Formats: sequence, structure tokens, C-alpha cells
Amino acid sequence: MAQRYVRVKSQEGTIYYGLLQLSFNVEVLDAPPWLDGQPSDLILEPDKYQILAPCSPSKIVAVGKNYADHAAEMGTSVPAEPLIFFKPPTSVIASEREIKYPPQSQRVDYEGELALVIGERTCDCTPEEAQTKIWGYTIANDVTARDLQKKDAQWTRAKGFDTFCPLGPWIVRELNPGARLQTFLNDDPHPVQSACIDQMVFSPDFLVSYISQVMTLLPGDVVLTGTPFGVGPLNLGDLVRVEIEGIGRLENSVITR
Repeated sequence: MAQRYVRVKSQEGTIYYGLLQLSFNVEVLDAPPWLDGQPSDLILEPDKYQILAPCSPSKIVAVGKNYADHAAEMGTSVPAEPLIFFKPPTSVIASEREIKYPPQSQRVDYEGELALVIGERTCDCTPEEAQTKIWGYTIANDVTARDLQKKDAQWTRAKGFDTFCPLGPWIVRELNPGARLQTFLNDDPHPVQSACIDQMVFSPDFLVSYISQVMTLLPGDVVLTGTPFGVGPLNLGDLVRVEIEGIGRLENSVITR
């Protein structure tokens, strides 16, 4: 099993980065792992910490319509260049935390995605250089108020509500380029989304390069790489689970705000 890098809060309220062991003990690091954090003498047992989102990004840059079949289901063609937008850091929640359904919306959708975690300051890099800038991989749900997305001229409101970026549960350093992404609702064994991540129109390397030519990416920043076909509505009480082979599962329930 790949090493799993986590971010946790101790019973005393201190936030740590660490390595999750098979026993679910956390071996605490003395700094974020992408800043060369090294193992310390502190071990947290499973009942001594709360798991958080695996990083605390200064920004989340998301990519729209990066799977051809999803662009088609949205009634549009694939963009000639990556279509990028922001989600605020305040939208991030951890796995097993609640997505809060905002009263302003009548249609909130799930969007399972692969997320990239940036490991070093990245500006004007080439696609070849970008691979060295991607420190690791995690899972995201780009929760979207679909009715507001269609109503507004731009997507900030639809994408930016608190709790609209579940992220986690941990980060892995390596991922099979053909890993399968699947999204499940409640107890239905059949996924509502299922695609291999190599079906992206623009690859992770290309996306990081493209974004870096617009803005500087900082260590711990997150890039959401787009969602495949099969987006659909969430209802109060739903449990939504996004799984990516080689990473794990991100699971969140839906409650009223």
C-alpha cells in the first residue's frame, strides 16, 4: 500500500501533518511533507486525533469540462484551452464531514474529481517541469449549485459555498495514470460516475503548466482536474462517496445549512 499522508488535529487542538500507519496510528511529521517534513517522536493513536482535509491550500484552482463526455452532457463542446475557475479555501471540508445544502439553491450536484497537490512554488513551468511540481494526489468533490451556475454569468457563487469542496482523506505520492474514478450515492452498488483518469482532455502535467502561466501556485495549493460524465443532484440525507483506485474513498453526507 502506498504511503498515506494526512493532516490531523490532536485532542489538544494542535494541527499536525503525518504518515498514517496500517494500525491507524499517525506518525507526526515536523513540517508539511512537501516542505521536507521529517518523522518526529510523536505518535498519535486513533482515538487521539481527528482527521482533517489533507492540506490547507492558499487557493483551489478547478478545471471545467475536462472530460469530453461531461462537456457533452452539459450541452457544450470541449474547450480549446483549459477552463479554469476558483473555489475558495473556506469551501474545503474533510472526509466524513457534512456538505451543507444552501437555501439559495434548489439543485446541488456532486462532481467527483482527482485533485493534485502542489509541492513547490510553480510559475511559468513547462508540462515536462510540471510533473516535478505535483507532490501528490487526493480526491475531491467539486460540489456545485447547478441552478446558480446556470443563472449567474460566472461560477463563483455556485462553486464557492462553505463545505462545497470535500477533500481527502489523504494524499498519496504516486498514482496509476489509468486509475478509475467512481462516484456512488447512498447504498447503491452501481456508480453514478465511472471513468479512468487518463480520459481527461488535458493531462495533469498540462493543467499545472497552463495554470502556472496565469498565476503562481504555492506549496499545498490544490488543482481539481475536472469531473467525468454522470453528474447529478444531491438531496438532504444523501451519502456521496468518491473513490479513486490507489487513493481510497472520500465520503460525505448532505445536511441542511
